[in-house]
Amino acid sequence: MSMNRIVLYYAFTPLADPEAVKLWQKTLCEGLGLRGRILVSKDGINGTVGGELGAVKQYLKATRRYPAFRTMDMKLSEGGAEDFPRLSVKVRDEIVSFGAPGELQVDADGVVGGGVHLQPEELHALVEAKRSTGQDVVFFDGRNAFEAQIGRFQDAVVPDVSTTHDFVAELDSGKYDDLKDKPVVTYCTGGIRCEVLSSLMVNRGFTEVYQLQGGIVRYGETYGDQGLWEGSLYVFDKRMHLEFSDDAATIGKCVRCQAPTSKFENCSNQQCRNLTLYCTDCAASPVTLRCPQGCESDEAEATAAGAA
Repeated sequence: MSMNRIVLYYAFTPLADPEAVKLWQKTLCEGLGLRGRILVSKDGINGTVGGELGAVKQYLKATRRYPAFRTMDMKLSEGGAEDFPRLSVKVRDEIVSFGAPGELQVDADGVVGGGVHLQPEELHALVEAKRSTGQDVVFFDGRNAFEAQIGRFQDAVVPDVSTTHDFVAELDSGKYDDLKDKPVVTYCTGGIRCEVLSSLMVNRGFTEVYQLQGGIVRYGETYGDQGLWEGSLYVFDKRMHLEFSDDAATIGKCVRCQAPTSKFENCSNQQCRNLTLYCTDCAASPVTLRCPQGCESDEAEATAAGAA
């Protein structure tokens, strides 16, 4: 087993001097040889960094010494520094970019007015309790829609969003008004996007909102592929996706031939580079590593060039 690890974490807490936190975190990571991405704002911190296991443990210990981060939830997974191109530590208006920094309220206990936090076991208890009364729990995906192509909770609502910035307009569109009186559980990779999303939903009149504490990562650690989750988890580093067990279903389909796949690739058209699902066979040639719609003329040119 690899002695390297990636740690995923966040904390919503008021920070008086985000720039000072940024400099401290950058110096700490550089000294330990860690790479990854860290965002800091007046509302907290959000990070994913990887490196040698001992260095990651030192990083966690040092970060938790800071009073505001003392109880911060951190999740470890397989991987290391090589899964990131560099170390990036930045100050932003938001630690997760919904484009609504003025709407979010944060105090020492976290996001104010968000959903009820559920541990994986509590989620299962909620689902069973609602079913016993004839109700279904609605799973609401808090990620970008393409992430759900390879993995999602069973029968989940997947909003039509390309970026997190799209969620505010999506919620305001009225598409989901029929869910406002139903039990809704938001979920995302590690839990951070749901912290904001659930509060946006509450602000818009959703009456019974929950959020999966620790996100899909924590759920997968608890139930693997024997629960309500199906497929692979998309991750924003060189791994691209991960599975919780050998029993993981492959629910993604190749954009060209519909073969089962969980692998995203960039279109070989340099003017496109769209990130899409391709099977191993279709990804093997730049001719077939093309979007079926929009890049067909380029494909014909490539075929002609190969025949010349």
